[in-house]
Amino acid sequence: MRRPTFQKKMASCVIRRGLLATVHKYNKNHTLRVTLFSLDTSSRHEVNRRRLQCSTHGLFNVLQKRFMSSRNRPEGKVLETVGVFEAPKQHGKYETGQLFLHSVFGYRGIVLFPWHARLYDRDITPPTSDSKPEPPGAHGSKEVKGKTHTYYQVLIDTRDCPHISQRSQTEAVTFLANHDDSRALYAIPGLDYVSHEDILPYNSTDHVPIQHELFERFLMFDPSKVPPFIPRDTLRAWQEKNHPWLELSDVHRETTENIRVTVIPFYMGMREAQNSHVYWWRYCIRLENLGNEVVQLRERHWRIFSLSGTLETVRGRGVVGREPVLSKEQPAFQYSSHVSLQAPSGHMWGSYRLERPNGTFFDVRIPPFSLESKKDDTPNGFLPGPFTSLA
Repeated sequence: MRRPTFQKKMASCVIRRGLLATVHKYNKNHTLRVTLFSLDTSSRHEVNRRRLQCSTHGLFNVLQKRFMSSRNRPEGKVLETVGVFEAPKQHGKYETGQLFLHSVFGYRGIVLFPWHARLYDRDITPPTSDSKPEPPGAHGSKEVKGKTHTYYQVLIDTRDCPHISQRSQTEAVTFLANHDDSRALYAIPGLDYVSHEDILPYNSTDHVPIQHELFERFLMFDPSKVPPFIPRDTLRAWQEKNHPWLELSDVHRETTENIRVTVIPFYMGMREAQNSHVYWWRYCIRLENLGNEVVQLRERHWRIFSLSGTLETVRGRGVVGREPVLSKEQPAFQYSSHVSLQAPSGHMWGSYRLERPNGTFFDVRIPPFSLESKKDDTPNGFLPGPFTSLA
């Protein structure tokens, strides 16, 4: 197969939330070399995206930034080499131990294991033969066919958490603690789910390239392997024991006026409270501005239907206590929240109200998604390291 080539040689700088990378020109074998540098700074940077046309790999997104001048470079900060970018995989999946840079939030991470989910993308128009006429206003009930999509369970480098905390929660993966307190939750800091297209892979010669309390408990260095980090028995046991509470099965996506909303629901388990069963779900939502206009999220509006027959309406300011701004420089915001029902299944849908710079408002649809329970059991206590209580 012919190796990818670019029309022009590159000598530029890539930065995303505390990470700086120098893009060197291609060598004689046309291998892309991008040397990553760590930069400990919380200052804001103007980031632009450039798409580099590749002959066999289509479009490769690279986040570009001019070199910082001596006037705006934080005093006393030193750049240190982190690793070298690899070509993103267009086919197949990344293996356990793959180092990566998140293409949207910019943090360093490492892949623990993959999940195969069903992606229901409402932006994709079904074939004419499969589509049926819809009456006006029936958008929310149209049938959407899912397709298999790969996500990854990953660890986030704790050094990068302070730089992304305003745009993505780093304690978003939560679990029910025990049966004694039906509302007690705990979180594993620095655990995330990442879509295949958000992975920008790189390699490093460092034996411990990611700082996280679970890194050396879950992975070990083996220079004979590619990537050179292999799973320990601890990771395999943890994945097996907690599979029902970690598993990602359905992903829902919809775009309204250049604002894309992606929802991933997770079943957390059932608890007994006041002689009744309470079923819990966690849902992770990412809002992403695909346009050029700056907008700010002002309100949320939820409709929650339970199999028991109840329909609840929830309205409020912002989300998780914030009213995030979505701009070209900081296009995405990701958060998690929880919902409980006194029934084993239900549905949720709704909308966000966003404000434009001129003071006008518009509504963005949240794609409808199901809340489905599973065979219940107490989440396993086999979790190495301390955890943060969210109760």
